[in-house]
Amino acid sequence: MGPKTEAVYDEIRRRIIEGEYAPGDKLPSERALSEELEIGRTALRQVLGMLVTKGVVERRPRSAYRVPERSHVPVPVNPDPWTVHGKRTMYDSRWATLELWDVEPPGVERFDHHVVRLHHVAVAAVVDDRERVLMLWRYRFVPGSFGWELPGGIVDEGEDPRQAALREVEEETGWRPDALQHVVTYQPMVGMVDSPHEIFVGRGAERVGDPTDVEEAGHVAWVPLSEVPALMARGELSGSGTLVALLHLLSSHCPSRDGQQ
Repeated sequence: MGPKTEAVYDEIRRRIIEGEYAPGDKLPSERALSEELEIGRTALRQVLGMLVTKGVVERRPRSAYRVPERSHVPVPVNPDPWTVHGKRTMYDSRWATLELWDVEPPGVERFDHHVVRLHHVAVAAVVDDRERVLMLWRYRFVPGSFGWELPGGIVDEGEDPRQAALREVEEETGWRPDALQHVVTYQPMVGMVDSPHEIFVGRGAERVGDPTDVEEAGHVAWVPLSEVPALMARGELSGSGTLVALLHLLSSHCPSRDGQQ
């Protein structure tokens, strides 16, 4: 998205967060929003589509949109946290750190627990107007196999994760995304590994040249989103970041209860 569409996205999201559009409310019509926010209908639909992708609004029949009802899942009472009595570094390099933590869960004898610290990572799923996602076919020597991956990589020290995702897409594919929106931050192995993964999604990209990251080079292709379930079933998708981002895209494209997308 460009500056105008990003501003409109932020404004609609603000209205929802601050309660101007309450849970269950129907949003104003596309015509009303277009006139009020001074944005074209096509660009507005791009904004609304991204809001649907992120679960901020739901799409209803006849291009109507509404704010989802709030979930009422009860939050369990948290038990006492684990006590950390100390930690020491067993191995340290620019790529990975291995630590040994002296921990004591509630009601359990204390023991040593290994913790691996890896880099902060950003991954991007870029979709074009034909519902194809930008991906790379690459070989990974650790599992000894080829697979499809989304572009992504390490967030440099002091670098904004969104800028890292934009940079990685361009370096690895030669395509420059129009814009990226944050979806989720997660830990791939929360019980033992510390490596925050930031997932971004976006629509549209401009071809600016050949990939410049030779080490991460692979076959670049726009893969139909409809083919993702088959790729998943065949085990041809590599990496948790790729899976999380693609599952998010698939869930946002699922038909609603009334049969509309």
